[in-house]
Amino acid sequence: MLQAFLGPFVITLSVVVFILLTQNMVGFMEDLVGKDLTFDVIGQLMFYFALNLVPLALPLAILIASLITFGNLGEHYELTAIKSAGISLLRVLVPIFIISLLLVVASFWFSNKVMPWANLKAYSLLYDIRQKKPSLDLKEGAFYAGLPGYSVRVSKKLADGQGLQDVIIYNHTKDRGNNELYVAKSGKMYTIKNDTYLVLELFDGKSYHQNFGENNTPMTDEFMRSVFDKNKIVFSLESFDLKRTDENLFSSNKVMRNVSQLNGDIDSLQRSEQKQLSSMYASITPYYRYKFADRNDTVFQIRRQKAQTLKDWQEEVASLDPYESFEQALNQKQLLEQAYNEARNLQSLVNTRQMMYHNTHRDKNSFTIEKWRKFTQAFACFTMFLIGAPLGSIIKKGGLGVPILISILFFVLLYIMTMTGEKWAKEDVVPVLVGMWMPHLLMLGVGLFFLRQARNDSRLLEADAYYVLFNRIKGYFVRQKNKDIIAS
Repeated sequence: MLQAFLGPFVITLSVVVFILLTQNMVGFMEDLVGKDLTFDVIGQLMFYFALNLVPLALPLAILIASLITFGNLGEHYELTAIKSAGISLLRVLVPIFIISLLLVVASFWFSNKVMPWANLKAYSLLYDIRQKKPSLDLKEGAFYAGLPGYSVRVSKKLADGQGLQDVIIYNHTKDRGNNELYVAKSGKMYTIKNDTYLVLELFDGKSYHQNFGENNTPMTDEFMRSVFDKNKIVFSLESFDLKRTDENLFSSNKVMRNVSQLNGDIDSLQRSEQKQLSSMYASITPYYRYKFADRNDTVFQIRRQKAQTLKDWQEEVASLDPYESFEQALNQKQLLEQAYNEARNLQSLVNTRQMMYHNTHRDKNSFTIEKWRKFTQAFACFTMFLIGAPLGSIIKKGGLGVPILISILFFVLLYIMTMTGEKWAKEDVVPVLVGMWMPHLLMLGVGLFFLRQARNDSRLLEADAYYVLFNRIKGYFVRQKNKDIIAS
């Protein structure tokens, strides 16, 4: 059983990782093209992303391998022979069941230890690649500004890859505008010092330079022109190198944290969330400034003590004149304008605080989702085995035809439910635990249902069974029709 399972599993895992990696790299293709990257850099990037995709590929590989293994056993009647020898289906499932449990543990360890490291390496390298300048590419008839401080234009590039015709170079290194210009009829371009420097040799040309006076002001009436037969300009290509950023700058991202670190992040976000709630009252209190508080607070207290019911208290409040203490200082219009301004300021403050709290709460949900994803991806290995093995014994079809179609169907269904649950959990439609675990518990129920059907030798997916059922239903209606005819 182990030999029949491990072969398809290894092959399927490799194929699934390759397909997912290809799909993933296509999204980054525009960041890689034209950067003159070495095979070493591209190989590192693909290796790190391949490691990142292993926990996602494991459940699908287990599902396909289980379907193929038990489908082959059923197709060649080996499963029937095993059952006729008195060995139950559950006993047949035990070896692969143990392997699936080991893969659950391995998947969680991989998600908790290897994936954060691989994500840190992959995304930090991808960031540096995105920041890298495109490789030097002079286009005919257009100015090229990729060289720091210079703008270069050539009319034509010769077939040898070095020769140039009609070269124009503006020197902007002194930040003085277009005051230094080189024009040549021809030139040659090549690199030196292990591609560290670019050399442009200009032939039969002229240089123009505008003089500057005091305070670095240009002298519009003074220019210098030089004629040369040969001139050599050297450009540094250091800016085209791939510069590596400190990886610690990316380590706070949730996909680069293990469970222990995520728990610390969640606890910090929860404290920040509670702090924001507790500080809300203190932040809005200064906006409630009652000008008559010193005089009328006592009046309010005395009259409230005399009021026997809430209705009496409301009547007492309504009888007060809110402008009594301000009739000599402010009129009604001033009070309304002040109230409007303070209400507008208070609304702005509350909206800002509400947005801050909402963002903190979303971040807390995102980190919680990332933590539970490490558990659910590992648990998916078990649910996919529980679906694949019984289903393979039911359909009795091996090979790569029917098992692949059924595997993709269930995997896509699980993926859609998982994405929906994560979205609902992030938006607080459902609790995070419900959103993360409900899809996998539903698939667990489906697996247990298939296991029960497989133990009972169900013909759930056989066309003949449904054909017989259809004929029975059809015969029932025919008999009822004949009875009605006879009765009439």
